[in-house]
Amino acid sequence: MKALTDRSRFWLVTLAAALTAALTFSLGQWQLGRASQKLALQSSLEQKKSLPALVNADLSALTARDTASAAALADRRVDIAGLWLPAQTVYLDNRPMNGRPGFWVLTPLRLSGTDKLVLVQRGWMARDFVDRTRLTPIQTQTTEVRIQGRMAPGPAKLYAFKGADTGLIRQNLDIQAYAEEIRQPLIPVLVLQTGAASEGLQRDWAAPKTGVDKHHGYAVQWFALCALVLGLYAWFQGIVPLRRRAKSP
Repeated sequence: MKALTDRSRFWLVTLAAALTAALTFSLGQWQLGRASQKLALQSSLEQKKSLPALVNADLSALTARDTASAAALADRRVDIAGLWLPAQTVYLDNRPMNGRPGFWVLTPLRLSGTDKLVLVQRGWMARDFVDRTRLTPIQTQTTEVRIQGRMAPGPAKLYAFKGADTGLIRQNLDIQAYAEEIRQPLIPVLVLQTGAASEGLQRDWAAPKTGVDKHHGYAVQWFALCALVLGLYAWFQGIVPLRRRAKSP
């Protein structure tokens, strides 16, 4: 009876170890696969940096519904010219920069030589600590401006209560909904203006991150756990019993 119990325990432990090792090894492989995907994305980002900057004609060719083509242009450099529409400026709240609370400032730009508008994330400004609704005046040129930046799919969205996505200060902004709100032919892309601080705005935007190192780190952890399970199994189910039998008279 004792031999049967020991045998049952052995096979139960063996099955548990095998399943755990297989699971952890598979998870490690999955993380390596995710890392490969992120490496491909990183390579794509590097290739886009070497492409010529998009100009007015490239953006004006997009239609308000051409979201697929707009998404394909994400992270491309841009060099465009136009006139600001300062009356349509929007301030997105709860957008910190370098640990300080503040706003992203977005203003539509009418592309020179066209009737098309593109939404530009012009920069970041600090929030008034006493009155969050008090906005520091920003300088907006009334003549044609030329800006450089990179394409983005749209402002990142935060959780917002009902009614927080309207008005001068708002939590989120959907480009298509905003185009309908201002009744203007707004292209379904966002231009993230880059360069040194100007007009009372800062532009210390975080570089796009693919998270490759994170997936490699997770993979190492899963493979290490797999090795630990196999090592413990070999020790307690193989080496320890052999040593016991060797010591027994």
